[in-house]
Amino acid sequence: MASYDLFIERVKDIHKIGAIQGHLGWDQETIMPAKGGKARSEILSWLAKEQHSRITDGNLAAMIDELETDETLNRDQRANVREVRRRYDKAIKLPNEFVAEFALARSQALVAWQEARADSDFTKFKPYLAKLITMTNEKIDYYGVETTRYDVLLDEYEFGMKVSDYDPLFAGLKAKLVPLLQKIMAAKRITPDPTLPAELVFPVAAQTEFCKLVSSATGFDFEAGRMDASTHPFSAGLWPGDTRFTTRFDEKDPFSCLYAVMHETGHALYEQGLDANHSFTPRGDAVSLGVHESQSRFWENQVGRTPAFWKVALPWFKEHFPESPDWTPEELNKIANCVEPGFIRVEADEITYNLHIMLRYELEKKIFNDNLSVDDIPNTWNEMFKEWFAIEVPEDRLGCLQDIHWSMAAFGYFPTYTLGNLYAAQLLDAMGEELGDVDAIVESGNWQPMLDWLRGKIHQEGSKFTPSELIQNATGKPPTPQPFINYVEKKYGELYNL
Repeated sequence: MASYDLFIERVKDIHKIGAIQGHLGWDQETIMPAKGGKARSEILSWLAKEQHSRITDGNLAAMIDELETDETLNRDQRANVREVRRRYDKAIKLPNEFVAEFALARSQALVAWQEARADSDFTKFKPYLAKLITMTNEKIDYYGVETTRYDVLLDEYEFGMKVSDYDPLFAGLKAKLVPLLQKIMAAKRITPDPTLPAELVFPVAAQTEFCKLVSSATGFDFEAGRMDASTHPFSAGLWPGDTRFTTRFDEKDPFSCLYAVMHETGHALYEQGLDANHSFTPRGDAVSLGVHESQSRFWENQVGRTPAFWKVALPWFKEHFPESPDWTPEELNKIANCVEPGFIRVEADEITYNLHIMLRYELEKKIFNDNLSVDDIPNTWNEMFKEWFAIEVPEDRLGCLQDIHWSMAAFGYFPTYTLGNLYAAQLLDAMGEELGDVDAIVESGNWQPMLDWLRGKIHQEGSKFTPSELIQNATGKPPTPQPFINYVEKKYGELYNL
């Protein structure tokens, strides 16, 4: 065990550097002074280089070699060795200076994106995006291409997933979702959805308190975390006892903030629920972005967009927004579930949301597999959007500048959102089989049984298993899109009397 103890000590140091990077990244997106960008970029670059040099250290490689043949290791220890091996094998292919330069470029691009998005001006972001795409292509070359170039990026966010997996998955979903969307839009022409009164104002302070109340009700521990505002909502599990998430506000639409908070709270609950006995180790990490997204989408949609939720939340809503109409839970739920093709992914309904993901997936394929020019990205986005959603994109802020991901060079990330939707529906079915009627649990106002179930099935397991193994263990079935199809057809069939 002496060699494993030394190994895990080194691994924890590597993870602590990552935690520091996460903390500085959170600060950069929330409260960092505008003039702090240059120094922050240099610091993040140095930390990336330092972390990379430690994970590619020859002594660590020798430890991995030795431990891979150690039959005395338990399952948790083997998971750590397996995950560090996977990370080492990728990291060793990247030069240290490249890693530092890439981190610097990402940090600079984030600041540029924030300004470009605020001004709705792609040209301000274009040179930074061009550099990130160039460097990402260099990274792909360092890793080596076995199938397609984009596959290299997809694998970084959901291990083992390729274009050959996503293409048929998305095609199957699109074949189901587009006809369902058409039926819903036809029903809306007969019976229009209720809407928020145009003259109503929902003050930011009231939204903040209302959303914190909802987040607390799900089980988020505000003594071990906090909520702030940022350009794009996100969650950051920094280190034990410090999990943070952000939201954004629209005084004309409290649902924008509410569902961003429920989404990010889902991520944050996962981070707060990880096994503290394995902190700062791969075994103690969330297993994948797809599984992470299943947690956020579960709380946002399967809990938050239901009449049962609004029966609990309506008194809180009335207390914080006393000027609002005397809505019923069913009316608020109908507003929250209104299906309408729109520009913003994070505010999309459950029918059109995956179409947003597919558009980004197809565009990233064009960038990395077909060499789409950076100059052509806005027009290509707008043309695809008009074809898919039948509406014109009026400005860059509502088009290719809306998401933060490209400013972080997170190419290949988007498809994991759809995986999250599929996993969430499958988990909902399994939860119902074990706990009984989930809507009844939500309506009771005591949501702890749902969180406890997720803690045991998902959170505490960390990265002990692969994503597909974890979902199969939790649900008794391998990952499949059918529960999601069943879920949306039933839910929206009832909402729109289809």
